[in-house]
Amino acid sequence: MTHDEIIQTIATATRDAAGVKALFLSGSYGNGMADAYSDIDFIMVAEDGATDAIAEMWKNAVGQTGEIVLWWDRTTVPVLINAITADWTRTDLIILKPDQMKAHAQNTLKPLFDHDGIYGGLPENALPPQPSSARFLYHVEEFIRVLGLLHLAVGREEYINGVLGVFHLRNKLVDLLIAETNAPNRGGVLHLNRLIPDEQKALMMSLPAPVAERDAIIKAHLAYAAAFLPRARKRAADLGVDWPGRFEAVTWAKLQDALGIERPYDHVP
Repeated sequence: MTHDEIIQTIATATRDAAGVKALFLSGSYGNGMADAYSDIDFIMVAEDGATDAIAEMWKNAVGQTGEIVLWWDRTTVPVLINAITADWTRTDLIILKPDQMKAHAQNTLKPLFDHDGIYGGLPENALPPQPSSARFLYHVEEFIRVLGLLHLAVGREEYINGVLGVFHLRNKLVDLLIAETNAPNRGGVLHLNRLIPDEQKALMMSLPAPVAERDAIIKAHLAYAAAFLPRARKRAADLGVDWPGRFEAVTWAKLQDALGIERPYDHVP
């Protein structure tokens, strides 16, 4: 089946189900940015929300599109069902009560059916994402914390764990780069190419790959620190966030004392 055929099959199978008020496409299909690799995100409005009966009805509907090989029924989020069929079509469903739709906007949804006219009562456009100062500070402090663990990984010769540390630093850098773009439609984690500009892509591609060996682990940690911390400090100033300067300073002092390495960027007062 094509994705269009899957969408129509599921819409037909659920349109007259008891207690179901509406079914919308969301995500990239809802905002018109889907491509051949997109998953299919749905939002269902049900009178009683995410009940077992609604989940069973949804499973029967998805089963009409192919053999279900992965089924996560409200496993990670109480209102979310994830499925993958044998051709690797991914469908995600969020099940909401009518009064829970207030957080959504028309420009993020495409109605498949809407028995109660819910769509017409939603705002036309979603508000742009607002940066959270507390969340940003957490990411900075977490970056510094993981960086500081380098002395432990090297001291214990835990170079495999050192590789994992580099990946943590890499994820924090990617999050920072995306935040700098203020992209209105961020999509899922597999949409990085459309989110960051060429300058940021070049930066990411220039950074060393982590290798489970002492010198390589140190080199990678220092490279990510040099890429992340000065940019993060500038963004902190833009957001009015107090920089954790003492934590940063004692972390570099510990790394210098334990490993003899210096901060790989100019000090910012």
